[in-house]
Formats: sequence, structure tokens, C-alpha cells
Amino acid sequence: MSAAPEVIYEDRDIIAVNKPSGMMVHGVAGKVSAEPTLVDVLLERYPEIRTVGDDPALRPGIVHRLDKDTSGVMLIARNQQAFEYLKSRFKDRDMRKTYAAAVAGVPRPEQGIIDRPIGIRSGTTKRSVRSEKMAKPAVTEYETAKTMLAEDAFGKERQFSLLMVHPKTGRTHQIRVHLASIGHPIVGDPLYGPKKQPRWARRLMLHAASIEFSGPDGGRLRFDAALPEEFRELFGV
Repeated sequence: MSAAPEVIYEDRDIIAVNKPSGMMVHGVAGKVSAEPTLVDVLLERYPEIRTVGDDPALRPGIVHRLDKDTSGVMLIARNQQAFEYLKSRFKDRDMRKTYAAAVAGVPRPEQGIIDRPIGIRSGTTKRSVRSEKMAKPAVTEYETAKTMLAEDAFGKERQFSLLMVHPKTGRTHQIRVHLASIGHPIVGDPLYGPKKQPRWARRLMLHAASIEFSGPDGGRLRFDAALPEEFRELFGV
């Protein structure tokens, strides 16, 4: 069972939480989730969100999402007005999101932009920069924050990097697909990385570290989620 989400911030309009790795944001229509989802936990504490959103029966208060195995900052609207406002910030690309990603190797250049459309692989739900099926523009910026040596899946010492990543678009699996496309898959990624992973890779090493946007009064709001223990242990940060 995954850990409980941490409330980072709350006011009368929004909630910011640190979602743990391994927790689904919401369930699937017609199916009963074996473990509590983020929505289940939120409804117990904030019942007013039950009627908020585009699809409140399934995703009450949820403005955006994270993959089940990705941890980090998520915003939840407590009323419909706040939901529409946050939705507009995403639509206008005002949201600046920063992710921490542990990847195999050291990217060259150590700072860059990946500008490659992402499509769906025929016959699967996986995404790829090589597929034209339903392909949409996708842009991801990255910078290398730290590198270090650690054992790989075969017990050999090799370099790993901590990247700070800024997705400029919001495609499904965008960061995972883009980093894999340049030869640096995220450690612990069962879909886009190698089948055999280092023994210390207990999870997908992708974390939504911060989100920043313009508030209704024109000032900038920013919420941060501290790096999980797995990142701190590996990179000493």
C-alpha cells in the first residue's frame, strides 16, 4: 500500500498535495480500485469537491494528473470557480512545472530541449516519438543538476544523472518518452526503460518537484514537494 498524500497547502479555493508514488489519482469507470486513490482520500477530508470539475463522478476537483508511479505536487480545486481558473492557467500554458528525474547516463548536451511529436504505438497504449498515429507536438526542457556513480542492473558501476525537467506541453508519458528517446530512460521505468533495473530502483524515479502559476491577483504562486528519500539517498541532495 502506498503512503498517504501530504497536504502542502490549502485555502478556501485550492489544495496542493504531494502525491506518493504508487497511488492512482482516480479510479477507472466501472471498476473498483483495490487500494484507495487520491480522490478517495481527498473526498474524506474535503467532501465539498464531490461536485467540482468536468467529470466530478470520476475526477472530483482534479484539474491535472500524474501517473500512478510518479510522485509530487498536484493541485485540486475546492469549488467550480477555482477549477475553471486553474484549468485556464493550464490551457494558457501559464503553469510552470518542474520535475526531478533520475536517468541512466549523462545527457549530451547536459542542458537542452527535446522538441519531438509524440504518437501512440499501433496496437498498444505506449507512446513513441517514432509513431505518427495521433501524434501531437511535445516540447521538454531539461538540465543536468548532478551526476554520480552507482551500480547498474548488472552490478557494474556506471553514471546516473539527476535532471530538472520542464515540460512545455502536457502529453501522456511525455517526460518518460522524451528522455528515453535521447537514450536516457528514467530509472525504474517499466514501459520505456530496460526490463532489468538496478536493485536500488524501487520505483519510477520521476517526481513533480514544483508547480508555479499566476494567481487571480496577478502574483505568482508556487508549491514545492521535497525530493523523496530514494532521490536523496542516491544523489545526496
